[in-house]
Amino acid sequence: MIDPILADLSRLSAAEEFFDYLELPYDPQVVRVNRLHILKRFQKYLLSAEAPKERHQAQLRVFYRGLLEAAYQDFVHSTALQEKVFAVFQRPPPEKKPMTAAVAIEDLRSSLRGKPVPGGAPTVPGSRLPSGGDGA
Repeated sequence: MIDPILADLSRLSAAEEFFDYLELPYDPQVVRVNRLHILKRFQKYLLSAEAPKERHQAQLRVFYRGLLEAAYQDFVHSTALQEKVFAVFQRPPPEKKPMTAAVAIEDLRSSLRGKPVPGGAPTVPGSRLPSGGDGA
């Protein structure tokens, strides 16, 4: 037998629709900021919880309202970053590697002598430096 409340929930899309359908009061600011996180957490709770054996509509409504309330409260008292609902928040931060630059000493010497550096910056006529400076 198909759960009628679950069937109705499957047709909803906006977070506010879920709260309204289950007659659960909410702070619009909390929902506005965390709507996707709340719905994702609600889905997680739905998948991990076992629905009541007796499938009376009133009991099911209380059951689903409790799961949505739990998901909502997670974000009333915490942030999306702390809760780490989505995979992007679960990845470790990338390692920061120090930036290094390698310049061959011969390239430096050539640039000081006014010779063109292979693949490097062109020298300016009358200047011994590729940047156009006067070497002073």
